[in-house]
Amino acid sequence: MIDALVNTFTSINWEVIFQLLFVALIVLAGPAVIFVLAFRNGNL
Repeated sequence: MIDALVNTFTSINWEVIFQLLFVALIVLAGPAVIFVLAFRNGNL
């Protein structure tokens, strides 16, 4: 049981997961800046 759990965590390609996570954060940062600008009437 524990061996299968450890094997699952070691077989996950963590580099790909973190790269996708950071790309998602970068993609979401653009609309977030636009929303903040609209909310503050264009005044940063």
